[in-house]
Amino acid sequence: MLKQRVVTALALLACFLPALFWHDPRPFCGLMLLLIAAGAWEWSRLNGYRQATALGAALVFFVLCLSSWALGWLTQPLPWLWRLAGVVWVLGGGWLLHRGVGAWSGLDPRLRLLTGIVVLWVAWLAAAQARMVGPNFLLSVLALVWVADIAAYFSGRKWGGRFATAKLAPTISPGKSWEGVWGGLAGVLVVALLWQWVDSRWSFDVPSLYTQLSLRGAPILIVGVVFLTSMSVVGDLLESLVKRSAGVKDSSGLLPGHGGVLDRLDALLPAIPLAMMLLAD
Repeated sequence: MLKQRVVTALALLACFLPALFWHDPRPFCGLMLLLIAAGAWEWSRLNGYRQATALGAALVFFVLCLSSWALGWLTQPLPWLWRLAGVVWVLGGGWLLHRGVGAWSGLDPRLRLLTGIVVLWVAWLAAAQARMVGPNFLLSVLALVWVADIAAYFSGRKWGGRFATAKLAPTISPGKSWEGVWGGLAGVLVVALLWQWVDSRWSFDVPSLYTQLSLRGAPILIVGVVFLTSMSVVGDLLESLVKRSAGVKDSSGLLPGHGGVLDRLDALLPAIPLAMMLLAD
């Protein structure tokens, strides 16, 4: 399993990093389009649809993204869309986590399918726009999610249950603890400070998310980092809720050793659009 995980991770990085840093953002946008289209297929399968419908959903997602690309939305300011995404993620995500698996299972399957396609489309559009802003900016957003996940894993294993008697979400993801969340947040705050220092020493075309937030004041930086880290946890938990509703451990087996595409993107789905929201004029 470990060997599979490492080989898959190296293969993904071999595709992802050149596309991220290529002078033309289109290869990255295209790569993310293919990747998240696979996520749309997984989403359909998780919500009980058969192969033909799942492939059709992936095609609908693909056409929706290509249409947005053709209309020039990748380079147009879309503050209204990011703010709407923020409202939906905060209120909708909070409601679902409060109500639990039963609330999700009780929704009409067609509504669940449509919701997933729209969420994935917004995430792709946000990732594409963030890449248009600049690799340094996009990488700083991705790093927030990656560091939060890694730091949460290690702090949860070391201190989980020592300070908080209640689990984070026992009916959705019993292994996650509040200590993990706090450790993840601490890790992101450290990265935010380090990235600002790097921005001040090297001349990037566009500064990182952390530097741009800090220009609005230290309180804005701290609140922004806490908010995005918290919402990345919400994205993770919501995917766990959907998988628990479907009775599966992974969203698919597309990525050997890692599960499915959604298993790798779940925390990014809210984080990237909401990062765009925080910086929208």
